[in-house]
Amino acid sequence: MGILNVTPDSFSDGGRHDTAPVARAAALAGEGAAIVDIGGESTRPGFVPVPAEVEWRRIAPVVEALADGLPVPLSIDTTKSEVARRALAAGAAVINDVWGFLGDPAMADVVAEFGAGAVLMHNRDAVDPSLDVGDDMVAFFERALARAERAGVAPGRIALDPGIGFGKTPAQQVEAIRAVGRLRRRFGLPVLVGLSKKRFLGAITGAPVERRGVETVAANLAAAAAGASIFRVHDVAEHVAALKVFDAVHRPERRR
Repeated sequence: MGILNVTPDSFSDGGRHDTAPVARAAALAGEGAAIVDIGGESTRPGFVPVPAEVEWRRIAPVVEALADGLPVPLSIDTTKSEVARRALAAGAAVINDVWGFLGDPAMADVVAEFGAGAVLMHNRDAVDPSLDVGDDMVAFFERALARAERAGVAPGRIALDPGIGFGKTPAQQVEAIRAVGRLRRRFGLPVLVGLSKKRFLGAITGAPVERRGVETVAANLAAAAAGASIFRVHDVAEHVAALKVFDAVHRPERRR
């Protein structure tokens, strides 16, 4: 999953793709992204929320330009059902909700109405260092999936995201990667990880955000070993190559 932020304040690439997002989306697909994730509101620590109309105005031209022309599906990174509805009507295929259907109460209904896919991410209002993050994720996803079931969202259209960087200490973020296998066994659903260039990597190595590429690949390979199957990244080509090698060693049946 290639990241395409059209926001001025995202932590890694804020403002970089405002002027040529369509070309950037094509480049991500060309590098091997199986899906492009478009975001119109930053979720970085300390971000300033924007109204739904502002968020939609940022992403609408991109969604409308790419929906019929891009060879891979579009995902929309939003917590607002109004934005989700407009994007799905314009041709998007997946809603990536960082509050996992437990934020906007209408989100699950919109996803069900359009028969869309959904990424449900674990999130917390505040960091609690004493928390068992694995237990908290299980409880969160049980509530999220119950809401999805009530709305009529098919389980086969859902992926889970442990929420690296959201309401967790650096140590808990590492533990969340280790817990990927537990989520797979408990819920039987694909797991997406979105850890690209995040702060906990800098806490481990000391690297600034613009130099966390190697750390990101390493962490995603660890997540793959734990059972993750979708990787939300800025640097697509590097991950395509790294995961090909990973599969050749760990999953040789995929290369037959």
